[in-house]
Amino acid sequence: MKYKRWTLEQKLEILAESEEIGIVESCRKYGVSTGTFYSWRKKFDHKGEAGFKVTYDTKSKELKEAEEENRILRKLLSDREIELEVQRELLKKSLGHPIQERFS
Repeated sequence: MKYKRWTLEQKLEILAESEEIGIVESCRKYGVSTGTFYSWRKKFDHKGEAGFKVTYDTKSKELKEAEEENRILRKLLSDREIELEVQRELLKKSLGHPIQERFS
């Protein structure tokens, strides 16, 4: 079965017509399943026309990009810390005594 997107006006028209000719008849006329109809009616009864508004992910594009950049920078930082730890271990072995750390 092909998926169809209904506009706000179409949904409101179907809901209004169902009051006049009945739910089953209006669903048959427009080719809408009764489950979809009842879902629309529930949204309309609960929030009115605002219930039909499509809600997308609330995070903005800029926030997503900043989070991705943050993830990359954290990965680079952790890789650098591992490299420094390996270098410290190699220096300990080559000098024969532990190195006093500056920032600890």
